Amino acid sequence: MMRNVGRWVLRILVVLVLAALVMGLWQREQIMRLLAVNSLFSEEKIVANFSNMEGAFLTTPVARGDGPTAELPYGPDAALPAQVGTWVEARDVTALVVLKDGKIVHESYYKGTTADDLRISWSVAKSYLSALVGVLLDEGVIASIDDPVVQYAPALEGGAYADASIRNVLQMASGVVFDEDYLDQNSDINRMGRVLALGGSMDEFAAGLTETFAPAGEQWTYVSIDTHILSMVVRGATQRSIAELLSEKIIAPMGLEHTPYYLTDGFGTAFVLGGLNLSTRDYARMGQMFLQMGEYNGQQIVPRDWVAASTTPSAPTAQGAIGYGYQWWIPQGATEGEFMARGIYGQYVYVNRARGVVIATNAADRNFRDEGVPAENIAVFRAIANGI
Repeated sequence: MMRNVGRWVLRILVVLVLAALVMGLWQREQIMRLLAVNSLFSEEKIVANFSNMEGAFLTTPVARGDGPTAELPYGPDAALPAQVGTWVEARDVTALVVLKDGKIVHESYYKGTTADDLRISWSVAKSYLSALVGVLLDEGVIASIDDPVVQYAPALEGGAYADASIRNVLQMASGVVFDEDYLDQNSDINRMGRVLALGGSMDEFAAGLTETFAPAGEQWTYVSIDTHILSMVVRGATQRSIAELLSEKIIAPMGLEHTPYYLTDGFGTAFVLGGLNLSTRDYARMGQMFLQMGEYNGQQIVPRDWVAASTTPSAPTAQGAIGYGYQWWIPQGATEGEFMARGIYGQYVYVNRARGVVIATNAADRNFRDEGVPAENIAVFRAIANGI
């Protein structure tokens, strides 16, 4: 009898030791991710980090499918304006791909990066999710963008998004309080980053927001968490993951060169507001698809009317300010068909339909928020577009 008790005690001890080891490894992984996030933007690491985000976060692939890579031919080399060289250095540009009439006329990589690097999109990712919403709306999976978000994401009932529509969050006009100061460690955006790094739930974080500063639809204020709300709407409407849907509806039909990946939270939920990673040429393909009104690789991937609506300045921005559509930016003084996706630290997909030009850039610009920098970037893009 005592021998049997001893065996059971030994087995329990073994289980407890194994559990402790597993817990220790799990905590160690969390700590390592948190340390990586804390040094993500440091001067000596930022360039390498932006090409290797899987080292700091959990990730999930966005399958490119089994089809062939869509042709992206090379045209004659374009002579870029003299200011581009100075701009590349000043803005810590890491990649620059320029398309003219669907052909690569300039391609360059800097600071040790290459054409095969999967570079972090940051907020350029928002425009990809918008495209997915347009497809699902066209398919009738989402009935109307004027539906309340809680119709598809009931977890948001009673919180800050209780009165917001899908249109409101597409236009960044939710009225929800969300501090997006990247330099303040206690801001909402940095608290959200820690939730992501520590394997928490983005859905719970979003549902926990309770404050508003204006009625939904009344005022435009850039609030990145709005894009996660779109993710909750899409997942609620389809009961499928964003990575799976984006692969099926957008990525696989485009015939990309490389398999993209999303950063995820601890529940496998894609970090849609900034966590997509692609090669720079594949970013350019997205711009070319939107230049061609949603048609690419021999098929209509995103509905034409959605492309038009997305890239039209419809959000309630201030008079004379930059325009905003459905997760796409329209620069001040834009010509018809001039718009862009953009992300922090200098990520851009710029489209100038009249000139037949797409410009995709990646950068590690730690001074991206300095006064005049966004206007300088747009001026360089326009100079390139007008000069080739």
